[in-house]
Amino acid sequence: MARGSGLQKTLVPAVPTRIPAAETPGQGLATPLIIGAILVAGLYLGREILIPIAIAVLLSFVLGPLVNLLRKLRIGRMAAIVLAVLTCLGIVASLAGIIGMQAAELGTGLPRYQRTIERKLDTLKSGVLGDLAGYVRSIGRHIQQAGAMPEEKAPPADAKPAEPRVQNPEKPVLVEVRSPDLTPLQLAERVLAPAIGPLATTGIVFVVLIFILAQREDLRDRLIRLVGSSDLHRTTVAMDDAARRLSRFFVMQLALNASFGLAIGIGLWLIGVPGPIMWGIFAGLMRFVPYIGAFLAGLLPLALAAAVDPGWNMVLATAILFLVLEPLVGHVIEPLLYGHSTGLSPFAVLVSALVWTWLWGPVGLLLSTPLTVCLVVLGRHVEKLEFLDVLFGDQPALTPVENFYQRLLADDPDEAQELAETILSTCSLSSYYDEVVLKGLQLAASDARRGVLTEERLERIRTAIDELVTDLADREDETPAEQPGLAGRLLARRDAELPCDATPAVRDAPSPEALPAAWRQKGAVLCVAGRGPLDEAASSMLAQLLEKRGIGTRVVPFDAVSRSQIHSLDAQGTRMVCVSYLEISGSPAHLRYLVQRIRRRLPDAQILVGLWPADDALLADSEARASLGADAYVSSLRQGVEACLEAAGQEAAPVPAAEEPRRPENTPNPVPAGAPA
Repeated sequence: MARGSGLQKTLVPAVPTRIPAAETPGQGLATPLIIGAILVAGLYLGREILIPIAIAVLLSFVLGPLVNLLRKLRIGRMAAIVLAVLTCLGIVASLAGIIGMQAAELGTGLPRYQRTIERKLDTLKSGVLGDLAGYVRSIGRHIQQAGAMPEEKAPPADAKPAEPRVQNPEKPVLVEVRSPDLTPLQLAERVLAPAIGPLATTGIVFVVLIFILAQREDLRDRLIRLVGSSDLHRTTVAMDDAARRLSRFFVMQLALNASFGLAIGIGLWLIGVPGPIMWGIFAGLMRFVPYIGAFLAGLLPLALAAAVDPGWNMVLATAILFLVLEPLVGHVIEPLLYGHSTGLSPFAVLVSALVWTWLWGPVGLLLSTPLTVCLVVLGRHVEKLEFLDVLFGDQPALTPVENFYQRLLADDPDEAQELAETILSTCSLSSYYDEVVLKGLQLAASDARRGVLTEERLERIRTAIDELVTDLADREDETPAEQPGLAGRLLARRDAELPCDATPAVRDAPSPEALPAAWRQKGAVLCVAGRGPLDEAASSMLAQLLEKRGIGTRVVPFDAVSRSQIHSLDAQGTRMVCVSYLEISGSPAHLRYLVQRIRRRLPDAQILVGLWPADDALLADSEARASLGADAYVSSLRQGVEACLEAAGQEAAPVPAAEEPRRPENTPNPVPAGAPA
């Protein structure tokens, strides 16, 4: 996708051709809530059916590349599907058998493990913990003695002694209840009943998986018909791209987690912890649980190591194994494979884990991240489901322009500065000014014209822009080079597409020393602000960019070129006048009169008008531009800088400043020979 202004979302939606019916208060919110409640209830009540289907869908993304590989080997479609499913089923059955055998082996050693734990507890009680417990008990006795009540008075002499209680001399009769011996059928039912449910679920999963792989194109077409039949090409490309991305992501995640489990199993085997294969499989599965899965997987091996080894060496080795492997995989290997991110925000990962666990139990916890990733991918590719990407995706909910303007409204210049630093890590300064700041100022100017912004808030916005421009004064207007190597890939942030392109900041810009001396003097270019409340900020940015190219500038407010003040304008040495307008509301007559006043005051200077909204009607109407009387029109600060540099390059070498005679205040500038009027 090409970068640039095309990446910006439409800020003002198109006016609908049909006016919707009036809604009663709360009606717009009630309908989504009702639909959401129905979906949640359906997910909860239908979990027995939906869980196998969800597992089958996820497995289809994993087995899809294998099926395609078998098809390339000239194996029939159904044969490739059956072979892939049988391979997966064989792997699952083998792992289940290994887990069962190792669990049985661990069960035979439970008495020995119990005695080891008891000895360790006795050692702790007789050691430091025993001394600490004795110290606490002694403190308790002292407190009890200090707060003891005085002794009770003796009973009076005429009081009758209490009669002793007589216990029941009869002993209780022991009764033994024996259950009848189980029949072979009852014994088989008791043994097989716990396994019937998982076996049935596994069978349903693989049957559904076969049908999904066999009917993949048909299911895709039906989904396209539901969500995007009006634009078949775009929807088909989006769905195919989403399927490829999901398949690649799930295969890589499965391979990474399996490798993590393999490394854990080998490490536990070397340490000597019983059942290393089982704990490796368990660690690989638990790593699908975000953030805490791998550390939770280490609790049981740690407890078993404490029960096996009379000392503490095995416990420490097991703890070190998990503490080293998990950060290594999570912070080094994952960024190299798929960018360190699942595409979900951290809050969405946590919430999705809680919600899916509540709906589907432990299976929901394991499937929470893959299922939410599927929802986010659908939200990014299907317009009707965009809210899923907004809710759960890790990309900013606001565009850089909206985020910048929102920070100004919230009176938070520090965060606006942080956003600028992030964008400038890949963009030039002129691109940042054009694609973010100017468009954010256009939103502010539009709100000011509608009367939404108060004068106090406008003043705060002007102050924040001045501070931002001042803070960026030392930054060069160049596109920074990409960070190379492993360090750059690890440190790079995964943000939304930034609104800038990779072209140089200014094309064919001459060095400041190559410019004529007259253009390097202070005030060679007058950056005149329009009559809008924020036009002076745009003039300040243009002046800063010109100064970085060696051109002398001066920012002039709108009042200085008004009818009553323009005669006193300091125009000595001015070669060009740049007028900035964030928006032209209504008739452009005031701009035409402004150009006429400047032309009368500076007849030899070129006049450039910057209409920063690129879609302004004046830029497309040649007759309207001709009626204004300016020499050039631009729609971006970059174009304005290029126009000034071109005008400076075309001018002949001026007379040195020391030999230039001083002119009266209101005398027009002389035009060097051969210079354009």
